[in-house]
Amino acid sequence: MAKQILVLPGDGIGPEIMAEAVKVLELVNDKYRLDFELSFDELGGAAYDKYGVPLADETLERARAADAVLLGAVGGPKWDNIDPALRPERGLLKIRSQLGLFGNLRPAILYPQLAEASTLKPEVVAGLDILIVRELTGGIYFGQPRESRVLENGERQAYDTLPYSESEIRRIAKVGFDMARLRNRKLCSVDKANVLASSQLWRAVVEEVAKDYPDVELSHMYVDNAAMQLVRAPKQFDVIVTDNMFGDILSDEASMLTGSIGMLPSASLDANNKGMYEPCHGSAPDIAGQGVANPLATILSVSMMLRYSFAKAEAADAIEKAVSLVLDQGLRTGDIWSAGTTKVGTREMGDAVVAALRNL
Repeated sequence: MAKQILVLPGDGIGPEIMAEAVKVLELVNDKYRLDFELSFDELGGAAYDKYGVPLADETLERARAADAVLLGAVGGPKWDNIDPALRPERGLLKIRSQLGLFGNLRPAILYPQLAEASTLKPEVVAGLDILIVRELTGGIYFGQPRESRVLENGERQAYDTLPYSESEIRRIAKVGFDMARLRNRKLCSVDKANVLASSQLWRAVVEEVAKDYPDVELSHMYVDNAAMQLVRAPKQFDVIVTDNMFGDILSDEASMLTGSIGMLPSASLDANNKGMYEPCHGSAPDIAGQGVANPLATILSVSMMLRYSFAKAEAADAIEKAVSLVLDQGLRTGDIWSAGTTKVGTREMGDAVVAALRNL
């Protein structure tokens, strides 16, 4: 029986980068006889324009029925002034929550060909390979109550709530330890336990889970120090596990170590490794429609999908090798371009990866 993949191109540069990722996916589907069937729908601002909501009920049901979801990006200034409950980002948060995608894997790997593209010195980032494990369906982005109000004195006030339950922390900690066990057996848990009650519980539960992983070296770091250490000595990290908001911020910071956020894929997984796969970057509305966006993060997200949801390691490896071969050829989109390399557009980069993959 064919495996079903739901493709959600989204907003901004989403449709452009997704077109290239779909070309790669269709090629590996044929080349490795994977028996995938693709269907398409909308999420985010595009869904609001079509359905009046950022995630339609029928789209959510299609996502539930699919074996994996491939997402482009959501959001943009076009929808900044609509009801906050209907903004594109609410659709993204809802699909993550409703599908139970609590574990977000964000690798930050520096391709050796891009050492000069990083904002840090090559000797600081050469050989960089970090995995950030982010809790994705709890914390401040989902916490209640949340409210904006006007006080009696007329001053405006807003607040959010940062709740975490023991079970939420325990399951994401186990993901972090499991990932560390597959790599270099080092796990750094990032929190703010010197200030936040939620972080104090986080640290206590992570310590409890650590007892089941005596072969993994556990360390703790406050998030402000972690942010500094990522730019001071990033290669000290192997796997980082952290909460929703801290993971959001730190993974974007880590992206610049690799040269561009346009190089970073991600996987959001449920307890059974069913997942939604998307680039770490946003919809980049300032360059949408110009054909200059980097599609490699989305293409590499396809590789993660093959690896984690379908256990097709050979096809996943081939995509990653094809990307490396294209970088060897000196082809670069504008975000990773440097003197001595050849600047190409979105479609040209996608075509180059397809050509390299076809020849493997």
